[in-house]
Amino acid sequence: MKYDTLASEILAGVGGRDNVKSLVHCATRLRFKLRDDRRANAAALKKNPGVIMVVESGGQFQVVVGNHVAEVFDAVNRVGGLAEGASSGSDADVKKDNLLSRFIDVVSGIFTPLLGVMAASGVLKGLLALSLACGWLLESSGAFKMLFAASDALFYFFPIMLGYTAGKKFGGNPFVTMAIGGALTHPLMMAAFEAAQQPGAVREYFFGIPLTFINYSSSVIPIIFAAWVSCRLEPLFNRVIHSALRNFITPLLCLAITVPLTFLLIGPAATWLSHLLANGYQAIYAFNPIIAGAFMGAMWQVCVIFGLHWGLVPLMINNLSVLGRDTMVPLLLPAVMGQVGATLGVMLRTRDAKLRALSGSAIGAGIFGITEPAVYGVTLPNKRPFIFGCIGGALGGAVIGYFHTSVYSFGLVNVFTFAQIIPNGGIDATVWGAIGGTLLSFVFAALASYLFGVAPAEETAPPEAAAPLNRKQAILSPIAGDIVPLEQVNDATFASGLLGKGVAIAPQQGRVVAPVSGSVASLFKTKHAIGIESDDGAEILIHVGIDTVKLDGAHFTAHVREGERIAPGDLLIEFDQAAIHAAGYDTTTPIIISNSDDYVDVLTSGLSPVQEQAPLLTLLR
Repeated sequence: MKYDTLASEILAGVGGRDNVKSLVHCATRLRFKLRDDRRANAAALKKNPGVIMVVESGGQFQVVVGNHVAEVFDAVNRVGGLAEGASSGSDADVKKDNLLSRFIDVVSGIFTPLLGVMAASGVLKGLLALSLACGWLLESSGAFKMLFAASDALFYFFPIMLGYTAGKKFGGNPFVTMAIGGALTHPLMMAAFEAAQQPGAVREYFFGIPLTFINYSSSVIPIIFAAWVSCRLEPLFNRVIHSALRNFITPLLCLAITVPLTFLLIGPAATWLSHLLANGYQAIYAFNPIIAGAFMGAMWQVCVIFGLHWGLVPLMINNLSVLGRDTMVPLLLPAVMGQVGATLGVMLRTRDAKLRALSGSAIGAGIFGITEPAVYGVTLPNKRPFIFGCIGGALGGAVIGYFHTSVYSFGLVNVFTFAQIIPNGGIDATVWGAIGGTLLSFVFAALASYLFGVAPAEETAPPEAAAPLNRKQAILSPIAGDIVPLEQVNDATFASGLLGKGVAIAPQQGRVVAPVSGSVASLFKTKHAIGIESDDGAEILIHVGIDTVKLDGAHFTAHVREGERIAPGDLLIEFDQAAIHAAGYDTTTPIIISNSDDYVDVLTSGLSPVQEQAPLLTLLR
């Protein structure tokens, strides 16, 4: 429940629950599909302390929240009343996306739910390869066979798993499309494929039409096309079949039509396309693997920022399915570890305690393949470290390309990828090339960021230069009322201090005035919360009431605009306290110092009850 307030603020920032067409999440970000992007307030979300970054790409409105994305995702669904991430409402006002945006949206929607188990399966496969190379396990042992089955099950039955996620993404019955995937990997079909490979095999027919049997285990593209066809047929049948029969007649027709069509046409055509893509990539890679490695190492994180990396994920998996190995994933190791190295360089050099703490946590996440905290929180805002990370990625990628390193299972690019690049013959030059290229990227980015990545002003200015005459800063009370200790507020996010230190006030009247001289940094569309940046650098959040975002602006009147200059006592917001209470909401108002980490302490200096413009908080530098 501690993420409910953040979830409410995110929903407000994306334009309300009615503006959400669909919602999924990946490792660090919420991926919204909005009905109207113009109703979202990206600027306000970026200033929310619980949000790392907002990215609009691939037809998705992406809110990066970090490693706790699953908990925030659940809270958004719960607070917004969304059913499995999708809201109700008309699709009439949904913006038509371009072809690339639609492609990336489809790919991410199909593969995102499987990302965690794909990574786990790939790591387990890599660890088994390492165990064989080191002699810890024998391939004939029962332990190896059982663990290999656990690591290989997802990929062997990939058409079934992708059938389910593709069915959900295309808006059809996911169990029907999953059954289609099951037909592709059914033992009878696998046996028919094996028999067809034997000399003098008898040709099989489907009502006189010759059948071509293909090994669809681990395949990607055929089931996606088959699921799309089934999901297009489903609404056609539902329109003409009586409601009393459609629950089983529609699935019957979808299976009876799509499965044969897949074996006769869709499967062979998609398999041809799969081989074409794999061979095309191999041709490009073979032309100059060093240039390919440098390009991928430099540009991968740029693709991640804009969500374009999802377009390459099917190609990587397709390479593994068709060729049994993939040379693209190893090229990304330097790209990932380059940003980790750049973050380490910043952490070792910076004097900013908040940036140092953020860098430390981002390094841990980056080692395990989650680079968004490092990129959005550390390297990209400081610009030069991000560039050094990309240059390091290019250098390391060129080295790995030179050694022609491959992976033999799919997973997130992280420290465990080193185990996935071990071939059946044991550790060889391709493995050492990957280690050397990754270390080169990491060390270069770390040294360059340490020496040149932090702004000179931060390093040369004496500690006293920031505020030599203002060691204390007073915050006046924006509301008249009774002081409530923050830990007693009936909201876990505020009470825990996650959003910063401060105090709360139970209002005596429905008005909020400016507590400092400064400017309005953010004003929520629902007018229940306002962010202020003082001239002395304090970031103040005034949040009127608990869960009042759900009122969607009712009973609130704003008297300022975002970016407007304010002076102490200026009227900011008026609210109808009686109406809010009648609607069942608590008007206790937290006043939070969002950048509390920039201060030694935040002290409550007012006496309860407190009047407007009376001393409330003292900030100690």
